[in-house]
Amino acid sequence: MSAAPATLAAAAGLVRACHVDDVPLGEGRACTVAGRRIALFRTTTGWYAIDHACPHADGPLADGIAADCSVICPLHERRFALDTGAPIGHDGPGVAAHAVEIRGEEVLVALAAPVAVAA
Repeated sequence: MSAAPATLAAAAGLVRACHVDDVPLGEGRACTVAGRRIALFRTTTGWYAIDHACPHADGPLADGIAADCSVICPLHERRFALDTGAPIGHDGPGVAAHAVEIRGEEVLVALAAPVAVAA
């Protein structure tokens, strides 16, 4: 007897985030996955997930402008790589980047450890 797809996804650390139609191409959406707020992006190069809050001032990264595999925070224009969460063009901390997998019409996310921010 084989395990159900949802059981296999859970075993791999993947959690359902949304349906593929919930995030329009070229945009981001905020969602909560396993109690953690993330920003999920659908771009021409694929799907990406990063922590939702900008470490600079808690800006909503899902509301930022996504382009060139990066997102710009709508509050103070801090830029982050969608694939790694690394800061681009500033010395501030990055954000955690999470693995995304599409299975059928479902978007699954494997959460990474949070990025430590210096006090």
